[in-house]
Amino acid sequence: MRILAIADEEAKKYWDYYKKGMLDDIDLIVSCGDLDPRYLSFLATFTHAPVIYVHGNHDEKYKQIPPDGCICIDREIFVFQGVRLLGIDGCVQYRPGRYQYTQEEMDRKMVFLKRKIRKYGGFDILVTHAPAYRIGDGEDLPHQGFRAYRALLDRYQPEYYLHGHVHPTYGRQYRRLKTYGDTLIINAYESYVFEYETERELNLQKTRDWEEKHGLGR
Repeated sequence: MRILAIADEEAKKYWDYYKKGMLDDIDLIVSCGDLDPRYLSFLATFTHAPVIYVHGNHDEKYKQIPPDGCICIDREIFVFQGVRLLGIDGCVQYRPGRYQYTQEEMDRKMVFLKRKIRKYGGFDILVTHAPAYRIGDGEDLPHQGFRAYRALLDRYQPEYYLHGHVHPTYGRQYRRLKTYGDTLIINAYESYVFEYETERELNLQKTRDWEEKHGLGR
């Protein structure tokens, strides 16, 4: 399965410079939030692949301009070709906002979400907007990750974790690929394409080797 992960900034090659057939080899499009809803609608129009999304902290406009033809997976498990994707919206609260939560609020949401996880026997891909606590997040409150996400990774050990919210301009905390246990973490900023089945082990090992070479911890 070939997956296109997107987040935070619209990729010009898929919008401004889109060419017919550019998405023909994509099986699933996953948005990790903070994207123009019209961009998601555009992608849904020009691909046979499902377009699924979680809300980022800047996505309150989706209520007035919903992304047509797309599927919201906020706090749901979406199953595609046998792969279970768990979606969770929002970021750590730094001001009043529809998709912002305190650490304690997210902890409480997990109580109900774990019932769904048990129903599906776990999940294969975690999809969030904000990262997990101290795994590629920032020191400042707006870009801190959720402790609850780290607990999910520890307990369920999904194959992939896709998130956004942390941009390349944020410095050292931004890395496209990271590892946490046996989970390959992908920062979906702008766009990233990967093969679910065939590339994981290679990318996991390459990323571990890079982290060891540069002395980077979790």
